[in-house]
Amino acid sequence: MKIYKKEYPTENCFISNHCLPEWLPAINANKIIYEVKKGEVIFTEGTEVTGIYFVYEGNVKVHKKWGNDKELILRIATKGGIFGHRGLSSKSNIYPISATALENATVCFIDLAFFYTTIKVNPDFGLKLMLFFADELQESERKMRNLAHMSVKGRIAEALLLLKEKFGEKDGVINITLSRQDLASYVGATYETVFRTINELVVEKSISLQGKNIKLENMDVLKNLTLQAS
Repeated sequence: MKIYKKEYPTENCFISNHCLPEWLPAINANKIIYEVKKGEVIFTEGTEVTGIYFVYEGNVKVHKKWGNDKELILRIATKGGIFGHRGLSSKSNIYPISATALENATVCFIDLAFFYTTIKVNPDFGLKLMLFFADELQESERKMRNLAHMSVKGRIAEALLLLKEKFGEKDGVINITLSRQDLASYVGATYETVFRTINELVVEKSISLQGKNIKLENMDVLKNLTLQAS
């Protein structure tokens, strides 16, 4: 990662937006801003936890090893989001996940000691962080339920609906480009199964493809697929 040398606007910074104004100079003195290239690994599962990251621009996938040669994408951290917090624990100081840039991104790093001090000094930040953790826990539980009870086709349909809701549309297509392998990792399926299912959805005219991008053509059909058990 390359350290960003210039001043960077903080309107997309989770920590700056929820701390006391008097605390902002301390944040500016302690933060490190990095420029990250598409595909660059920010930290790896099994390495020591050194701090927390905040996304200023771009998208970062948070993923975990799944078997010998596969991965499961747990979430995608986007502008204004947090990642690295899954390494916080009273029992371990090792990251249980990895983080990789899905596209060129700008991220802010805060070391653990200053992060904990910030929570103690800024109650509103602590509250927002707690609510963020609660929302993420609910999302993780929903994905676990879907892996057990929803068909692959239903999981793909739900993933596409959620991606549209989270990232919106640009020129009619979902405003994030995921490779078929990343989509497979996101829904917990093999590349071959996702490739085949995407083609089925195209034939059924539920979606259409524009290069690597996906356009949702029939929302009702996709929503109905999410209600079907495996």
